[in-house]
Amino acid sequence: MNDSKQLKFNEPWILQRADPYIYRHTDGTYYFTASIPDYDGIVLRRSDTLAGLKDAPETMIWKKHEKGIMSIHIWAPELHYLDGKWYIYFSGGDVDDVWEIRPYVLECRDEDPITGTWVEKGKMQRAKGDIFSFEAFSLDATVFENKGKYYYVWAEKVSVGPQISNLYIAEMESPCKLKTVQVMLTTPDYDWERVGFWVDEGPAVIHHGGKIFLTYSASETGPEYCMGMLTADEDSDLLDPRSWTKERYPVLTSDPARGIYGPGHNSFTTDEEGNPIMCYHARAKEEIVGNPLYNPDRHAMLMRIRFDETGRPIFSYED
Repeated sequence: MNDSKQLKFNEPWILQRADPYIYRHTDGTYYFTASIPDYDGIVLRRSDTLAGLKDAPETMIWKKHEKGIMSIHIWAPELHYLDGKWYIYFSGGDVDDVWEIRPYVLECRDEDPITGTWVEKGKMQRAKGDIFSFEAFSLDATVFENKGKYYYVWAEKVSVGPQISNLYIAEMESPCKLKTVQVMLTTPDYDWERVGFWVDEGPAVIHHGGKIFLTYSASETGPEYCMGMLTADEDSDLLDPRSWTKERYPVLTSDPARGIYGPGHNSFTTDEEGNPIMCYHARAKEEIVGNPLYNPDRHAMLMRIRFDETGRPIFSYED
């Protein structure tokens, strides 16, 4: 049954689930995953409808290691279906060095990603000749397809005094390895990307009207957290930074009047009629108790996406 009309927008939907990611499979089934408050594993839930994800049972399909890599800070998982297999891309640290955050890959060859067996494929592999990728704090990888090619976009910090988080892109050779050397897409250029920390992270992609829109999140994770956007023509060379145009101002910010604070780290899906929907996290109150990173009250929310006369997406709290 189509229950998309039951959806409520721009209010807490799935509680205490940050970095939310929704994947709609080829059979129409919806899957949801996200960072969980303890950062200690990866969960999946499934529903025949988008609205049904809210109350769908949740299964822990993978747990963190007790020591070594992937033993702390399990962040921002994404579920993808590539080459007839399931993949989860996520980041994790090491309990002996909690900020040794690197990107990792899980693979499932079974038909059902919830009951199937997940195999660790290790750290994402960089291309031959690339001596930079994944050498430093790296996280928030997403994967998208264009013109038959798959691309991997992620955030990685570079050391120029205090570390700065930039966004990079590379073409993929396989689901676990890059084909090309990294190319930087954006660095925190503007004041709204430099609040607390200089950060660009959390990339997500939506296609429309021959354009590729890549949203990302900026600044520290409190009320200042916001979304920026890059745009490229789908026929352009996506590995050429000049193909991408960066918005001068954020496309989505906090709205105290609505009780929405720190919107960001989004993903895109469609409802049952094919209408574009954004899932993002935000807080419902401005005051944060304790360290913002470990405060659990970032909730998954939904937003309808419409397009203006130029084909550009409109990010609006007005439903």
